[in-house]
Amino acid sequence: MSDVRSEETGAVEGAVARKRWVELAARLARPVLASLAEGRLQRDIPKVMGEGGTPSREPFIPIEALARLLAGIAPWLELQDDADLDEAEGQLQDELRELALRGLDMALDPDSPDRFDFTAGGQCVVDASFLALGLLRAPAALLEAMAAKTRGHLIESLRTTRMHIPAFNNHLLFAALIEAMLARLDQPWDGMRIDFALRQHEQWYVGDGFYRDGVHFHCDYYQSYVIHPYLLALGDVLGGGAWGGQAEWDGIFTRARARARRMGLIQARQIAPDGSFPVVGRSITYRCGAFHLLADLCLRGELPPQVSPAAARGALTATIQRTLDAPGAGGTFDERGWLRLGLAGHQPALAEGYINTGSLYLCSLAFLPLGLAPASPFWSDPPEPVPWWRIWSGQDT
Repeated sequence: MSDVRSEETGAVEGAVARKRWVELAARLARPVLASLAEGRLQRDIPKVMGEGGTPSREPFIPIEALARLLAGIAPWLELQDDADLDEAEGQLQDELRELALRGLDMALDPDSPDRFDFTAGGQCVVDASFLALGLLRAPAALLEAMAAKTRGHLIESLRTTRMHIPAFNNHLLFAALIEAMLARLDQPWDGMRIDFALRQHEQWYVGDGFYRDGVHFHCDYYQSYVIHPYLLALGDVLGGGAWGGQAEWDGIFTRARARARRMGLIQARQIAPDGSFPVVGRSITYRCGAFHLLADLCLRGELPPQVSPAAARGALTATIQRTLDAPGAGGTFDERGWLRLGLAGHQPALAEGYINTGSLYLCSLAFLPLGLAPASPFWSDPPEPVPWWRIWSGQDT
């Protein structure tokens, strides 16, 4: 794929960038959704894991791929017909939306050859939560459009995850979001799981947009992979007393939004014009998914005032291209179109033992702004340099 950015500043024209984003989103989505829709995902997806991975992780690979993919592309699937998409994008959106619904039928049906087992271990809490996040981000296109029988299977699957105790770190938020999803579905839900996750993260906040991830602080991208976006999502569902949310949680949600904007500014300034960013911490093979929070703030229209939508568009486009269109060491995708372990090409040595083919699809979380119509400022504003360039070119910002 040709580079659409200014090599010097990272600035990119919106319509051209959107076309490239759509092409890459479809490239990510088709192998996962088409295989699952035909009941072949368990068979088709490569069972590749990072060094030291164990066979016990294999059953989670397909659900990780689907859940993480949907969490990223759901806002695009949710975009309604009046968004004025061009014909090609509209047809692609319709195709992938239909495949996603058929895939959900397969994934949740206990009699399906591609059914997902939510009793298999604690990782199920993570996978079910990302699936819930995707459905919450596409309430009309996916959640309400799924068959009643499939919705019933979803509810039972979410309930089943309660048999697992989440790890004492960001995983508390996974369990909390599952309960929020049950609330959204008008089902009995456990407020204690939500309350514990929220209050614990209040205790773990260390300032300047950063949370500890459990007892210790970790220098990695989990602030963005999980913590900030999940706190925002919980506020979406339960803030203001909606769906039974508690009044005392509203203060936490308000503080979480302010902290997220601060972290969003830090994220925007980390991306160089060529799309590179600091390679630190766990799960770096999630590629551009490291900027889940920045993408989420763009979708919400809640960027910090120092970052314009056009500048964020350039930064995200740069890192999406740098991490997903890298030709190095055999390329990003295998010969059948599945993601390969790595950050900028095929780099399996970067992958921890828990990393596998399915978990790599967390990179789709950078694509959240596709849920904005082409006429939105994110896509229509004139190109601007990325924040990194403004500072390092000597501008007084």
